[in-house]
Amino acid sequence: MALHDAPHRFTLHLRHRNEGAAARTHVAERSTAVTTTADYALACLRLLTGFVFLWAFLDKLFGLGYATASARSWLHGGSPTKGFLSAVHVGPLQSTFHHIAGTGWADTLFMLGLAGIGLTVTLGVALRPAALAGTVLLALMWLAEFPPARHVTGGAPTMSSNPFVDYHLLYAAALVVLAATSAGDTLGLGRVWGRLPLVRDVSWLR
Repeated sequence: MALHDAPHRFTLHLRHRNEGAAARTHVAERSTAVTTTADYALACLRLLTGFVFLWAFLDKLFGLGYATASARSWLHGGSPTKGFLSAVHVGPLQSTFHHIAGTGWADTLFMLGLAGIGLTVTLGVALRPAALAGTVLLALMWLAEFPPARHVTGGAPTMSSNPFVDYHLLYAAALVVLAATSAGDTLGLGRVWGRLPLVRDVSWLR
């Protein structure tokens, strides 16, 4: 190798090294951008899911005129469970749902569940307990509608659009995903909640 080739080879080496560093920087920046986008997407999913539960609670509490008329609101003596559970005519738990429809304890637990899940998911705190409670609540509602059935007790078709997956399962899956990804840390109070001594000691409350 001639001496005059050495500076040229050294220059090529520096250029390749700089190009490699630039490529790594680009990958890192792209990874950060993707992570940020995913975080905000999960935060939006969290806020929308929380609002589903909050709206259901508020509508049944005050009778906002959508699913619940004002005269049938919980504040005016209406029952948030009687109409739905009394109308169950399909599935293996018909008699059980009919028996508890409109009872005080069922109404209270149902409303507390809607409010608790809605608030915690919207605020981004206690997502793991919310996911557990929400999955149980949604599973019971899935059993009440029981999509696998083709006919109700009287023989009429159920018009089920899918024999297994319906919106109850999708909401439950969303709650699990939100809890598993700490979706409350973005646009929520998840980080503040996670720094509380009790939550640090009992990670399940995260």
